[in-house]
Amino acid sequence: MRDQEPAPRDADRRLSTKEAAELLGVKPETVYAYVSRGQLSSRRVTGGRGSTFDAGEVEALARRNRREGAGSSGSGGELSVRTRITLIESDRYSFRGVDAVDLAARHTYEEVAEWLWTGRMHRGGTFTAPPASVAVARRAVDALPEHAAPTDLLRVATIAAATADPLRFDLSEEAVLGTARTLIPTLVAALPHVRHDRRDEGPLAHRLWTRLTGQDADEASLRALDAALALLVDHDLAASTLAVRVAASARAHAYAAVSAGLGVIEGPLHGAASGLAHRLLLDVLDQGDAAPVIADELRAGRRIPGLGHRLYPGEDPRARALFTYLEQIPRAEPALLAARDIVETTARHAPLHANVDLALAVLTASCGMPSTAGETIFAVARTAGWIAHALEEYGERPLRMRPSGLYAGPKPPQPLPE
Repeated sequence: MRDQEPAPRDADRRLSTKEAAELLGVKPETVYAYVSRGQLSSRRVTGGRGSTFDAGEVEALARRNRREGAGSSGSGGELSVRTRITLIESDRYSFRGVDAVDLAARHTYEEVAEWLWTGRMHRGGTFTAPPASVAVARRAVDALPEHAAPTDLLRVATIAAATADPLRFDLSEEAVLGTARTLIPTLVAALPHVRHDRRDEGPLAHRLWTRLTGQDADEASLRALDAALALLVDHDLAASTLAVRVAASARAHAYAAVSAGLGVIEGPLHGAASGLAHRLLLDVLDQGDAAPVIADELRAGRRIPGLGHRLYPGEDPRARALFTYLEQIPRAEPALLAARDIVETTARHAPLHANVDLALAVLTASCGMPSTAGETIFAVARTAGWIAHALEEYGERPLRMRPSGLYAGPKPPQPLPE
């Protein structure tokens, strides 16, 4: 929905909580936060539990929020952007209205990506990388030093693939979808192989497996990897996704928008979080007991990775689903038991549930993958979600993601510095 002024309303019209929340672009509980701060007045519904709000006051607050923060929700300065892609509520999340866990259970990563992009299900589809794009991406990746991180490789591969596409500035939906279907397999193909059997065909999860581990791939492990990709394809406006939308708002092409997301994802509070959980899990497996490992983390003043999520007061549904797939892999049992030990031991200090980073750590640790593998899985999976958000943003007013700064410095004029 475009950022427009609300239509005039009758001066005496009252809005329900739901109507006020929709007009302000916030959650219903945020509307009551406005009331508690004195920014809105409310009136109890006669004979009911709800409240109503003066339409004029709500519209004035909506205009003020747009001026001050280009869509600030009023709850801690968070940006609020209307989207039809992902909804997160009540410890569940959905893609275009369909439960995301159910989608991952019944469809491949490629099929879920197509659903996210188009709202249509394309069964049996696979992504194919153009040889020219793969060649230039591999040459760029091969030139990097050995210590380069996975996101370094993916970011360089993205830029290289862009140079091989002279039509990258075509932002039509058809062109961007074509880019998405070739960029994702190009990123996977550009990663160095770990196994000798160089698999570059078949489902994307199968091709990615040979870049992550030297272990043989069994059906249950491949299914778990594919499910992880599908579960991680999008998660509303995460920090990297917001960066993608800002780039798309400025009409950066799809490769540049994905590169913006990759530039954000390697932070320890985002894509790299699974690596921290992986190393914690290995320490617990090595010592055979989570208690001393957790004690060391707490003593050092560090938060325990792989636990809790700000959007889920209960269990992270992505972790719950991925653990189910991991339980079908016999070699994952020790890592699963160690993860359970981490959760139960930490619960004595803070009752937090496992999040998807801990589930990813179980997958990577039990399948002989390095600690950085979770970040690679996350980035490849999320590329599809970034494309979906870029497509949505291309349909909005250009540069709408340009907030106004709230200047808090010295008031001019100030004397010239000596």
